[in-house]
Amino acid sequence: MRHPVQLSRCRKEMFMVQVTSVRVVEDRIVHLGFSNGSERDIDLRPLMRGPLFEGIAEVDEAFGAVWADEESGTICWPNGADLDPDVLHGDYEPSWSGDRVEA
Repeated sequence: MRHPVQLSRCRKEMFMVQVTSVRVVEDRIVHLGFSNGSERDIDLRPLMRGPLFEGIAEVDEAFGAVWADEESGTICWPNGADLDPDVLHGDYEPSWSGDRVEA
């Protein structure tokens, strides 16, 4: 006889935190509000890597177009760039932070 598999009943707080608000403070520093009620100022310069971020990192108007996207739960820009909310919250390092250069 097969027994039904019981699914874990994780509390909602255990799911990823979402960005609920963003405000540019100065240069590439933003003030973020999160779904768990915490807030944080973060310098985004070290996180803006790759071709999608080239214009955003260099042009004030492009950087200032950032918004907190309710659907994705993170910050986004009109060109499609976004950043992982768990990284922004400080829970994880960016996936590329473990990049190794092969000799």
